[in-house]
Amino acid sequence: MEKSKFLIITGMSGAGKTQVLRTLEDLNYFCVDNLPPALMPKFAELCRQTPNRNTALVVDARGGMFFDELVEVIEEMKAMGIEYEMLFLDAEDAILIRRYKETRRRHPMDQGDSLANSVALERKYLSKVRGYATDVIDTSTLTPAMLKEKICQMYSSAATSPKMSIVVQSFGFKHGLPLDSDMVIDVRFLPNPFYNEELRPLTGNDEPVAEFISSYPQSFEFIKKECELLDFLLPQYIAEGKSQLVISVGCTGGQHRSVFIANKIYGFLHMKGENVHISHRDLGKAVK
Repeated sequence: MEKSKFLIITGMSGAGKTQVLRTLEDLNYFCVDNLPPALMPKFAELCRQTPNRNTALVVDARGGMFFDELVEVIEEMKAMGIEYEMLFLDAEDAILIRRYKETRRRHPMDQGDSLANSVALERKYLSKVRGYATDVIDTSTLTPAMLKEKICQMYSSAATSPKMSIVVQSFGFKHGLPLDSDMVIDVRFLPNPFYNEELRPLTGNDEPVAEFISSYPQSFEFIKKECELLDFLLPQYIAEGKSQLVISVGCTGGQHRSVFIANKIYGFLHMKGENVHISHRDLGKAVK
């Protein structure tokens, strides 16, 4: 019988906590929103007396300056032997600011200053809390449907999602690191199709670019070694109980090399029968 989950959801305001809670309700989780941290240990004890029911609760800045208290409560729960998972939702500052401007809602950390300062203040205080997270999701580039799918992949019951979910995503270093990465693979050492005028407007999904990168022996050798590494790592992650693995493959702009290598890694994992998904974060962004 699968062990019941006790999931704590926190993170940056505007990063998607409400949507995550609604998705978990659809997955038959018992959900509580905006629970004061001081009540968490007692609530967790009550949940332990009701087996076979997953529980999720949101604690965030709406409760005021809860950050130091939350860290103390988590340490208390650990001392009591209460098992928990913590999901931390994050997004780029510019995205959070845009979302708040669109909704015209007041930021919970608003002190009469600018919205940017409110976001920065919340991120500062949440830095300690984030260190306790068992999973981090960066929602900067996720649509509501994509976030819902990710939550279903991570927190569905074992009967409906028996395998660890693997996401392989390409990105460009000049656009920033994906915050939810578990593994970051830098492929900027490979020959760059960008400097070929015919290949520059194409992407790693196009055959001419694939042929260009494949023509160099170091490309084949790198893919071989990376697949061997994943053959070793995946069973270790599964044994450790990891529910999701995010593999981020980066080149300079996220158009050519990272896309090609990410596709190769995805193909290898798909052939092995893994629960794997592919995403090209920066594909289509202007090439300069």
